[in-house]
Amino acid sequence: MTGAEREVGGPTGERIVAAARGWIGTPYLHQASCRGAGCDCLGLLRGVWRDLFGDEPASVPAYTPDWSEPGGQERLWEAANRYLRPKPLHAAARGDVLLFRMGAGHVAKHLGLATETGPAARFVHAYMGHGVVESSLSRPWERRIVARFQFPEM
Repeated sequence: MTGAEREVGGPTGERIVAAARGWIGTPYLHQASCRGAGCDCLGLLRGVWRDLFGDEPASVPAYTPDWSEPGGQERLWEAANRYLRPKPLHAAARGDVLLFRMGAGHVAKHLGLATETGPAARFVHAYMGHGVVESSLSRPWERRIVARFQFPEM
């Protein structure tokens, strides 16, 4: 998308959801971000960013499965705070970027994009062993959400 095609005030929830759903079926591939060929959860977010805004705001460093864990650094959370707009956890909206902590005492390092809210809440994410899927935001997933963001106005 070129600058001339960008929406004034930022992308709508509908456009974000459509972009995220366009990645469904992409295989899981660690450190990748190529629709149809492979991506991980961060690669999915990077790809949706490119779909909405064009170029990514910064290069993304390579990471490993234990990324940030040895030092306990919240690198993904810090990056999200830099490039996205934080929201209260209770202010759910379609198109929100969700940050998950997968276990107590672990750093937050899983991302998804909210596609539906309310009792039938759902999200799109790249999940190891499954690829990019749309899942129910069931209680086990919901309790792992540690931060909620929206895309910036560009």
